[in-house]
Amino acid sequence: MSSSKDVPCCCSQRWILAYTSFVGFFFVYSLRVNISVAIVCMVKTPNITTTDTFDNSSSSICTGTASTRQVFNEHAEFDWNKEVTSSILASFFYGYIITQIPGGWLSDRFGGRYVFGIAMAISSISTLLIPVCARNSVVSVYVLRVILGLATGVAFPCVQSMWGRWAPPLERSKLISVSFLGTMFGNVATFGSSGYLCEYGFDNGWGSIFYITGGLTAIWVVIWFVVVRDTPSEHPWISEVERDYINNAIEYDTSKRTAKVPWLEMAKSPALLACTTAHICNNWTNYTLLTSLPAFLKAVHKFNIKSNGLLSALPYICQAVSGFSSGQIADILRSKGVLSTTATRRLLQIIAFSGSGIFLVATGFTSCEHRTLAIAFLSLAVMINGFCRAGYVVNHVDFGPKYAGVLYGITNTFATIPGMLAPIVAGQLTPNDTQEEWRNIFYVCAAFNVLGILVYGCFSRGEIQEWAKDDEEIVIEKQTDKTETKL
Repeated sequence: MSSSKDVPCCCSQRWILAYTSFVGFFFVYSLRVNISVAIVCMVKTPNITTTDTFDNSSSSICTGTASTRQVFNEHAEFDWNKEVTSSILASFFYGYIITQIPGGWLSDRFGGRYVFGIAMAISSISTLLIPVCARNSVVSVYVLRVILGLATGVAFPCVQSMWGRWAPPLERSKLISVSFLGTMFGNVATFGSSGYLCEYGFDNGWGSIFYITGGLTAIWVVIWFVVVRDTPSEHPWISEVERDYINNAIEYDTSKRTAKVPWLEMAKSPALLACTTAHICNNWTNYTLLTSLPAFLKAVHKFNIKSNGLLSALPYICQAVSGFSSGQIADILRSKGVLSTTATRRLLQIIAFSGSGIFLVATGFTSCEHRTLAIAFLSLAVMINGFCRAGYVVNHVDFGPKYAGVLYGITNTFATIPGMLAPIVAGQLTPNDTQEEWRNIFYVCAAFNVLGILVYGCFSRGEIQEWAKDDEEIVIEKQTDKTETKL
């Protein structure tokens, strides 16, 4: 048997899966958040003017005495009020919540390759149709965003299910964190480019956002089906050394699939309760920022649409750094025996909740005159929150690798509720878009973070649970215990 040092790494099939998943999640989030920036320049706002440069003093910008122009209205076509725009932003999650558990079950039962690939093809088509449909009926935009939610709802459970069969235990943090880094880069690229596309793109600017993200997603779907397989044993290009290394390292027989799911044992599991709570609390902050950050920067700090997109992207650039480094740190701590898996997950998740909560509250106290400081605080909040990539996010594969798809589907079902409520709550709490009103939104995010610290810190587990083991493995363990008792 070859040692782990003989196993290929960066160009191995498990890392190619990580790279391909990275790009996949890049497009999952591009399709999800593109409308957050696009809607700012789609909707007519005749009473709002913004500065065109950064050369003016903060005081003149914030008081409106600097030279300004109506960049938001040049390409705007729709007379949607705030209630309509908030509902459009939230409609995605009405579909997203439905397919989490079915997506996980289908992936665990039949494999995530086809489930994820077909879902992304549907997502591409629904995105490409938005510009045409928006000009005909706002209802059709709701429908397309719900369909997009239904399709992309399977993404995380599918890939978690695949990692349950591809990721050796001491490489899980690295592999999963790299694949999920695509979400942050999707945010960065979409927020960063959408402002410029609104201003200079084709089809009246904002339409190009949907055509470009939808078209590139279609190309990725083809690549996904060519290079990815559900398990190491099915892959035609994997080396024998790598295949044996993965199959011997993972705690169960990856070639076996079962339709039987221990639903009752899962429901009673403290580990699942901890991950579900952490997921909900993290997503309240995450979805609040994803859907409302451009509006916050526009209303409170008076950034124009081009600057808005770039600055909305900046916090996620910082999070990409922390998300990648946290995976490396976690696996080093575990492989060297510095901390157990349970302690590692708890430590990194508590850091994520604590740091993001503190800096979000600080952001609420920064006025327009100190808007550079606001960007710094937002970037620090989102960056520190990136440590969750080696916390609850990967934890599902630790305590239930065989059912990782279903487990993530369960937690993400509950964690989608914030996506449905956060944009509406933000709209209700900010009728006048004042700094004081936005501060209350950040207080709510911090309160969820405190709850996450308490529950995840007490109940999370890093070791595989009894109900997640193969029956044969449990029998062997019981026989070993009996033998040791006799001796």
